[in-house]
Amino acid sequence: MTPAFMLGATGFALIAVCYGFARFAFGLFLPQIDADLSLSASLSGLISGGSFLGYCIAIIISAFATEKFGPRRVAMAAAIVAALGMAGIALAPSPVWLAVSVLLAGSSTGLASPPMAAAVAKIIRPARQGAMNTIINAGTSAGVVLSGPVALALGGEWRFAFAGFAICALFLVFAALVTLPGHGDGGNHACESTPADASTDGASGLPRLNGDLMRLIAATFLTGAASTAIWSFGSKLVKLRLDWGHSGAGMLWIAIGAAGIAGALAGTLVARFGLDRIHRLFLAAIALGIVLVGASFTVPVLAVAGGVLFGAAYIMLTGVYLVWGIRALPDRPATGLMTGFLTLAVGQTAGAPIFGLLMDYISADCAVLVFAILAMVAGALQAGKRNFQPA
Repeated sequence: MTPAFMLGATGFALIAVCYGFARFAFGLFLPQIDADLSLSASLSGLISGGSFLGYCIAIIISAFATEKFGPRRVAMAAAIVAALGMAGIALAPSPVWLAVSVLLAGSSTGLASPPMAAAVAKIIRPARQGAMNTIINAGTSAGVVLSGPVALALGGEWRFAFAGFAICALFLVFAALVTLPGHGDGGNHACESTPADASTDGASGLPRLNGDLMRLIAATFLTGAASTAIWSFGSKLVKLRLDWGHSGAGMLWIAIGAAGIAGALAGTLVARFGLDRIHRLFLAAIALGIVLVGASFTVPVLAVAGGVLFGAAYIMLTGVYLVWGIRALPDRPATGLMTGFLTLAVGQTAGAPIFGLLMDYISADCAVLVFAILAMVAGALQAGKRNFQPA
């Protein structure tokens, strides 16, 4: 197996475990967790927001730690933190324990992304880096789609599910050790790239804001906030609208995850059609997906269709933001990725509790409409023309 294949496989699996299991599976099991621990929609929204808060803190640490210590150590740390957080969720006896564990599990996702971007910059030729980054990023979908059958098989036994997820994360510690490059090297095998291709100039500290980064920050904040309508409350919405239990929610998650595999094409589509067109198209799809899943008029076929739209659009957009951030800071790929993904998570940190409050104190219809509008507003923001014209 080539170094590129090993890097892609390890990165895909790490993102699947950290994002699909440690971060987004919480929303899938939320109705059962709510029932067992007596959580209100407002409280579960705050706890869910803690996952995104953990991400915000960790991705800042990860970007700078990757530049200092190299991708291998930081990726191993991500897998360890994911295992600890998910084990804590499995054992949680109270809302406080659960909140701390969810925050810890969510922080693993922030640790995981920057070292993978840096590893790709070290090992993969520049012309292929965008495609490899978006393939690795699509691992989120694999994790989401696998969590659906787990929910179906275990009948909503969320403690057993998270225990199994934690064991999967431990295997990724060893995989990262043997396949990812360390500080100052190109990995354990011959690299595809030369040292000049590694896209690093030794810079550190906070990046200087430019037009591309400012627009990226605004777009990702709004997109992140809008996405919590499904990631944090999708299973609660279909339970409310369609009286679906864990089986129906599991099917929704399978639809979201399976459709998200299309996100691997983000780099190719951006190169072909330009970032602005892809950005607008898939934010419109996010808005429509939220409405189809959560509106009072929904029926089963519309809810599943909404899940498909949301899954494909969300993973596509994270791939778009990944490319946007890296190209905006080409000499600091880990920091460029961190900037966009950080503000995506800041939006999610704010969005989850706000959606829960709207559900509790106004109505689910109001919450769904407001968050669909947030997605449409994000789509109105344009990327800089310098980096993102179609080829």
